[in-house]
Amino acid sequence: MRDIGADFRALHRPGKPFVLANAWDVGSAKVLTAMGAEAIGTTSSGHAFTIGKADMGHVTRDEALAHAQDLVAATHLPVSGDFENGYGDAPEDVAETVRRAGEVGLAGCSVEDTDMGDKGSYDFDLAVERVRAGAATARALGRDFVFVARADGVMNGVYDIEEALRRVRAFDEAGADCLFVPLPATLEDQKRILEVTEKPVNVLAVGPYAGVSRAEFAAMGAARISVGSGLARVAQTAFIHAAKRILGEGEFSDIATAMPGGEIDALLTAQNGE
Repeated sequence: MRDIGADFRALHRPGKPFVLANAWDVGSAKVLTAMGAEAIGTTSSGHAFTIGKADMGHVTRDEALAHAQDLVAATHLPVSGDFENGYGDAPEDVAETVRRAGEVGLAGCSVEDTDMGDKGSYDFDLAVERVRAGAATARALGRDFVFVARADGVMNGVYDIEEALRRVRAFDEAGADCLFVPLPATLEDQKRILEVTEKPVNVLAVGPYAGVSRAEFAAMGAARISVGSGLARVAQTAFIHAAKRILGEGEFSDIATAMPGGEIDALLTAQNGE
């Protein structure tokens, strides 16, 4: 029997990064699969858009897991869940999220150290205990599962790069399979993150890092490149721009540049390697 988690783990090769293609719904997961993606990631904010909610703390664990399960059913590729803070403050909450992620067929998931109550970060010791609980639960699933520990305080303006590096080291020791510090201030900081652990590191190719190529990330030692809500926001941007012109100006020309429906249908029905 195929071990989807083992297939997913094998993609994580420092210096030879794969793109974790973040899908926001079943259709985008199918299209990305047909276009040659190697693995699919959910995106918490991209998913939130589709159900009319804001990002960060507004989607429930049940909603996120049901969405993730839909994506698992839509593709033969490994799927990893973006599960915010694990949907609770306690280590036991993180453990429960990982356990249920395994039940719905995910190949892995990521959990961040953001306290959704005040959008700060959990104290160091609690943050480490949360990672330890998630990693232990991942190991107890009875199959392979890639547990990613995120240190989001730099991106959120809560702590500096030195604290991020401290957390990466501690999360590594606590059993995380992959480490992730989204959007460090500089490329030099990104390199320091990649050098502080021998485990795979995820980099986020949005904002100023959208201008960094896959080859450049590879040269730094990245193992995985995700785009977060980037593709979802590209789709939303095109939709909002066209809708503004239609509703505000009575101008429909943006629709003329849309991909023909038949081409989209072909991607949605392609089996691509299954």
